[in-house]
Amino acid sequence: MDINGIPASEELKPKQHDCGDKNDLGDMFALLQIDVDVESTSTAGVDIICSKNVLRKQRNWEKRLAAKKMKRKEEKLRRKLNQTGDKDTVQHSKRVIKAITRERLAEARVSGPRLCVDLSMADCMSHKELSRLAGQIRRLYGSNRKALSPFHLYLTEFPQDSLLYSECLRMNDGFQEYKMEMTEQSWLDLFPVENVVYLTPDAEEALKTVNDETVYILGGLVDESIQKLCAIPFQKMTYSRALESGVRMARLPIEEYMVRRPNAKNFHSKILAINQVFEILLVYRETGSWEQALPVGVASGKGYMLATEAAAEVKP
Repeated sequence: MDINGIPASEELKPKQHDCGDKNDLGDMFALLQIDVDVESTSTAGVDIICSKNVLRKQRNWEKRLAAKKMKRKEEKLRRKLNQTGDKDTVQHSKRVIKAITRERLAEARVSGPRLCVDLSMADCMSHKELSRLAGQIRRLYGSNRKALSPFHLYLTEFPQDSLLYSECLRMNDGFQEYKMEMTEQSWLDLFPVENVVYLTPDAEEALKTVNDETVYILGGLVDESIQKLCAIPFQKMTYSRALESGVRMARLPIEEYMVRRPNAKNFHSKILAINQVFEILLVYRETGSWEQALPVGVASGKGYMLATEAAAEVKP
């Protein structure tokens, strides 16, 4: 026994713990382990959810970026193809149009209606007026090339050593290649008089129609001024030329289909440039309507308007 009265054998024995205490400690550790696991699992779940959102957004962004790149690439290719296609189409159209134009002009020279510009009065015009006339010839020929039913054109009393010929060469590219007859001869030597109608604004008879058997003559004059070198008044020169030749004369039916339009200057003129008269003949030949043809050549500045339009303006 020791001093405390406890037997030595008992003192040396290991102390026995209560089973209940062991169970309590095990339960406590188990609870702690569970809490740790729950916390870890919860944190991992949040991380997984966040990672999925980020990955999904990244994938969507990459898809949109790839789609934009592809769209830009396709658009660039489309523009390139369109440009190439348009270029080929334009070139093809030009070739076709030129071929059709040559065919039409060639056919007109065989069987088309004939129109002649009488250039016998060129000596009565100044250099400036001859230049204006050369420009009108260019526009007249251009209109004929574009027409569905072109005329067979003639330029008569047109020597190559004349000032007018030089002006035509200077102002009109490719003038020598124009598909028209250019001759020093007079129209009187080329056509039977009975087949000719000389168009002049001073004629009493109005032109009723345009047919393929008739040769129409236009006086090549520019009405900018009255030349003192000519004995005949400038405005009457085409009328006098037709009268002395003994051919039929006619004027455009402006008086029959048009009326004077009121204007501040009270200006009204039926004198037209040769290309304006020609435009009217072309449109009439294609449409058969003077009401459609006349306004093409008779500009509003001439002081005339269609009678039907004037009547419509009067109605309330």
